[in-house]
Amino acid sequence: MKAAVVTESGVEVRDVPEPKPKPNEVLVRVCAAGLNRADLAVAAGQAHGSIGGAGTIVGMEFAGEVAEVGAEVPDSIRPGMRVMASGAAGYAEYAVADWGRVSPLPDANMGWVQAATLPIALQTMHDAVVTNGALKPGQSILIQGASSGVGLMGMQVAKAMGASLVLGSSSDADRRGRLAEFGCDVVVDTGDAGWPDRVLDATGGRGVDVIVDQVSGSVANGNLRACAILGRIVNVGRLGGARGEFDFDLHAMRRISYIGVTFRTRTLEEVREINRRMRADLWPAVEAGKLRLPLDRTFPLAEAAAALAHMKANAHFGKIVLEC
Repeated sequence: MKAAVVTESGVEVRDVPEPKPKPNEVLVRVCAAGLNRADLAVAAGQAHGSIGGAGTIVGMEFAGEVAEVGAEVPDSIRPGMRVMASGAAGYAEYAVADWGRVSPLPDANMGWVQAATLPIALQTMHDAVVTNGALKPGQSILIQGASSGVGLMGMQVAKAMGASLVLGSSSDADRRGRLAEFGCDVVVDTGDAGWPDRVLDATGGRGVDVIVDQVSGSVANGNLRACAILGRIVNVGRLGGARGEFDFDLHAMRRISYIGVTFRTRTLEEVREINRRMRADLWPAVEAGKLRLPLDRTFPLAEAAAALAHMKANAHFGKIVLEC
């Protein structure tokens, strides 16, 4: 089969053996694969645990048709089903995923490209907003890095779970202009040093109940100012730097819960539970077409390197997808 493989000279599409599913796995004939920013690190040969380095197939999410199932896979997943999944090595004609990370497409009319945009964003943001952020109906939330694909989903998830006020940040004026389409009530420009005051003004001086932070370093102390007493900050990503100043006194004064999350250190059972909880809360909205992500551009699998370059240039809005 064809797959986008990390080599010493960059990502190249090569012929590789077709994967064989383990007893707990589902083999999917991939029709489309979504790009995620973490793919750039893998493509650059930067290892994350056991993932990364020469020979690695890139990709974290995909959609396609079930080709084969392992002996331990529940009967609800069977060959011929149209599914979406998260898992490694998705930039390929075939990929495997643990059965707990596989979801049936909610509608026969949902296309492969649309389906491939959803798994990572849905799982990541339900886990951040609901499970770790503990957002309750009527509370307020700020999504830092809201113009990313995952960020756009985060605002929608917050609205679906009953948030009374959704704030979203971006340092790009054009992107800020589109955030309202995805549930944003108040737009924040983190390029302006006074952005925490904007959050405080919007919340009557109280601050937001939850911050989902995909930026980190450059906004860490601003988050502490913008967060309510007994609020929660969920650290999801580090687009603004993995290191930075941190006002420990303000953190203590506001009694903020600061929570770090990643899929990299989670067990198989924990990831299954993330997907189960997400589907329990959000699947009716997915089926109704209420949770969606804009498509920026599609590339054929053969142009995987160009697709990654397009993402690295950071000029896109919404998801980039490979069609296999």
